[in-house]
Amino acid sequence: MELPLLKDIVIIFALSIAVILFCHRLKIPAIVGFLLTGILAGPHGLGFVKAPEDVETLATIGIVLLLFTVGMEFSLTKIFEYKRYFLIGGTVQVFTIVLAGFIIGLCLGRPIGESIFLGCLLSLSSTAIVLRVLEEKAESDTPHGRLTTGVLIFQDVIAIQMMLLTPMFAGSGALIDQNFILTSSLGFVILAGSLFIAYKIIPKLFYYIAKTRSRELFLLTVLTICFSVAWLTSSIGLSLSLGAFLAGLIISESEYRHEAIGDVLPFQDVFTSFFFVSIGMLLDVNFFLAQPIFIIFIAAAILLLKIFAAGIAALVLGLPLRTAVLTGIALCQIGEFSFVLAKNGFQLGLGNDYLYQLFLAVSLITMGVTPTLIAKSHAIADHILKLPFPDILKTGLYPEDPQNKTTHAGHIVIIGFGPNGRNLAHAAAEAKVPYLILEMNPETVKIEKMNNEPIYFGDATHESVLKHVNIESASIVAVVINDYIASCRIVEVIRKINPEIYIIVRTHYLKQIHAMYQLGANDVIPDEYGSSVEIFTRVMNLFKIPSEQIEKTVNNVRIKSYEKLKSLYSNSSSIYDHKSNDLKIDKDLKNPDPII
Repeated sequence: MELPLLKDIVIIFALSIAVILFCHRLKIPAIVGFLLTGILAGPHGLGFVKAPEDVETLATIGIVLLLFTVGMEFSLTKIFEYKRYFLIGGTVQVFTIVLAGFIIGLCLGRPIGESIFLGCLLSLSSTAIVLRVLEEKAESDTPHGRLTTGVLIFQDVIAIQMMLLTPMFAGSGALIDQNFILTSSLGFVILAGSLFIAYKIIPKLFYYIAKTRSRELFLLTVLTICFSVAWLTSSIGLSLSLGAFLAGLIISESEYRHEAIGDVLPFQDVFTSFFFVSIGMLLDVNFFLAQPIFIIFIAAAILLLKIFAAGIAALVLGLPLRTAVLTGIALCQIGEFSFVLAKNGFQLGLGNDYLYQLFLAVSLITMGVTPTLIAKSHAIADHILKLPFPDILKTGLYPEDPQNKTTHAGHIVIIGFGPNGRNLAHAAAEAKVPYLILEMNPETVKIEKMNNEPIYFGDATHESVLKHVNIESASIVAVVINDYIASCRIVEVIRKINPEIYIIVRTHYLKQIHAMYQLGANDVIPDEYGSSVEIFTRVMNLFKIPSEQIEKTVNNVRIKSYEKLKSLYSNSSSIYDHKSNDLKIDKDLKNPDPII
């Protein structure tokens, strides 16, 4: 029995591979490649996919997972910290664009409701594109990254109200007031319930789930929370996206959120790609080819308008001109929620087919150029700052970052908190060397947190979990877990994230050493030598051998044993030269005595 959707998925994946490889050679972002894939595969292109509505279903899942991840990344505590960005920045940016769209609509002779609706469409930016690009550029936690994210979250929240008000814009809202009040009230009830669950129920639930050490059970629990809350909000008239965001916020207050993010990210990447493909399928290529110059001109005008509006929001907050430019460029595109809003509006008579296709063409252009613009944004900002603006505008009211965020750098990361991990943490504390710990046993994490240890729950094979402990800026990482396969994966991922870090790994057997060196470890310490020395020591004690003689013999065994390792793997340790300004490591430490 043939499954039409499976055929469409195969076509999309195969075509995406070809298009994205082509884009990669031209240094064009993958997001643009997915948009081009949708244009080629869709009914207005080569017609490979006959039922784009099925792809839209997969795209909806992608948006749900994206907003779910955003909610987990931005906990309620962090949103309160960014309240100025969220409330003031978001309000100024959205109000400025809605007002501009309203004036443009009136100048073109469109009705009042349709003009306001146009402003709403233009005011929303793409959470999917911007957050992904900022993450790839490691700029999510910069001043402009925080402002951009705060404004995006505000847009996502206000988009729900825009959808509820769309019938009123179309002049069919006789009963909208009652429905609006009812839906809004239910929304506040769900929000209050989400806060209660986030603080009282979810931490305990995840604690018991994590105790099972079952990755499958943990992942199922995370996805169930995500889709349950999304379904609940959708069932009362709110959006799936809002529910997914609230579900993310619920988990964000748990210490297990980084593990949850690591589990969900692969699914998010796959399904979000369907979203960009589905957007590309909507565009009628013939419509664009009939008037390309006009469409490009409109797109350029919208880009400049949105850069200006977001820049104004940054300046109102007292941020420097450079931050205003970077924020404006990041928010200059039309967003994915605008497509949902436009579809509902045009179905209610707000506009016509021509305006709908014009909106799609312009939106796709703005989305397509966004990754390139963000990549060039720092160079653009440098050129703008050379213009004769007043100094107060260039420096802003807050020339320094007001967040004063404490970051770790030059620290030790300890993966695994068994006896070896505990001894290393104790030694680091005695030497006053900063360290962070990753551990998969939830009971250990709970107990040690009460003892004020800097310990976090998470699987170190996930890149997102490692980044949470600032692996990029760490000087040393010690992998002291019992799982050899997991240790191999951890070493591989760490070396990919931080090529300069010094990696020390504990293994059970000598035969495992070579593989660890090949994966990027600087030092590998096998348990076999340690076990043999311990057995030897106890036997000699039974024979009443003097302790001085035992200690001398043990030292000789250690030296001879490790000299053998040095001769076997002398070239392996030197493959990765450690470079750090924060923590100087003596060259002899590349071949230390085994830690027993």
